[in-house]
Amino acid sequence: MPAIAVIGAQWGDEGKGKIVDLLAEKVNVVVRFSGGNNAGHTVINPYGEFRLHLVPSGIFYPDVACIIGNGVVIDPAVLFEEIEELKKSGVSVERLFVSDRANLIMPYHILLDGLEEESRGGSAIGTTRRGIGPCYMDKVGRLGIRVGDLLDKEVFRERLRTVLEQKNRIITKVYEAQPLSLEEIYDKYCHYGEILAPFIRGTDLMLQEALENEEAVLLEGAQGTMLDVDFGTYPYVTSTSTIVGGACSGLGLSPAKIDRIIGVYKAYSTRVGAGPLVTELCDETGELIRQRAHEYGATTGRPRRCGWFDAVIGRFSARINGFSEFALTRLDILDVLPSLKICTGYKLDGDTLTNPPSNSTLLAGCEPIYEELAGWQTDISALRRFEDLPGKARSYIRTLEELIGCSASVISVGPRREQTIIV
Repeated sequence: MPAIAVIGAQWGDEGKGKIVDLLAEKVNVVVRFSGGNNAGHTVINPYGEFRLHLVPSGIFYPDVACIIGNGVVIDPAVLFEEIEELKKSGVSVERLFVSDRANLIMPYHILLDGLEEESRGGSAIGTTRRGIGPCYMDKVGRLGIRVGDLLDKEVFRERLRTVLEQKNRIITKVYEAQPLSLEEIYDKYCHYGEILAPFIRGTDLMLQEALENEEAVLLEGAQGTMLDVDFGTYPYVTSTSTIVGGACSGLGLSPAKIDRIIGVYKAYSTRVGAGPLVTELCDETGELIRQRAHEYGATTGRPRRCGWFDAVIGRFSARINGFSEFALTRLDILDVLPSLKICTGYKLDGDTLTNPPSNSTLLAGCEPIYEELAGWQTDISALRRFEDLPGKARSYIRTLEELIGCSASVISVGPRREQTIIV
């Protein structure tokens, strides 16, 4: 049975956690393939409200295997804290597995992330300062320490010693900060290794076996297409591939095994941190959306910038990922607005653009071209059928489908699992 991928189509925070939690009921395996604890998925279900940063959102189903793939970078302290919170709420983690090839976030990654951001001053990228970027830099630079290294303490110690010597030179000579202790890091991570050992597996083989056995596999993306290191609003992006192609390298999975690709769009636009957001609303409407939706980062708590739906970005994401369908979330947030706008194109230096420029400086200079639609101004949170939605809400969805280039299969009208319309 082929795999299904769930991919963020904007700047992250689209509501992927709810969609994965919803779909996980009918699959056997849920796999996280990229990012780290800089991403957060909020899930509300009968167990309570959870903010998952590393554990796949399928963990709430006891018969579903949850895999953290090799493309994820892992801060063990954050993972253990998440596991303990789940256990306290009665959620089993017996079927949670971690790739032996996944890279570990080390204390020097977190320290350097903060020091580098501070050194940029007003040109700071707006990272979460959780060590994600420096960890991926070490992975590509062949300096990374992987989960499997913790299983051999002698190998781990020698690798750590070599890397830490280099990192301490940067920390002390470039940033004039205090060096980190080899013994302290070694002891702490050896302890982490003992706790992690029961979870560690060759997850690429597990995934292959599941697909060969005709099991349903759900691939859980992190963040969003516009934060992809290649196709996002560079350099205001994350450090890895957030698009569907990243699922293949982040799991050891053939592209031929992916059958459905579901893009997740919020009914409006948001982003956290710096970088262009063409449809940003720096007015009462933007603040109204933020307050109604409680648009604050699940990982950082930072207020999200809010704006109208950007269909230029929407089309681009659909093309890059090859969405077979999409899920639309937070539609109910727009219930109170008398009119809505959708960005259908950009104006730049007298030209009309229907594709976002790759240069972020140019993108920041674009002006949105809007199509305005009437709002429905009624509460839709209790509705469960598409045909029961107000005509103006259906019109909004159909307009998005036409502009994006594929159909909506799921519409979320509230945060709870049951507040969902399956089209």
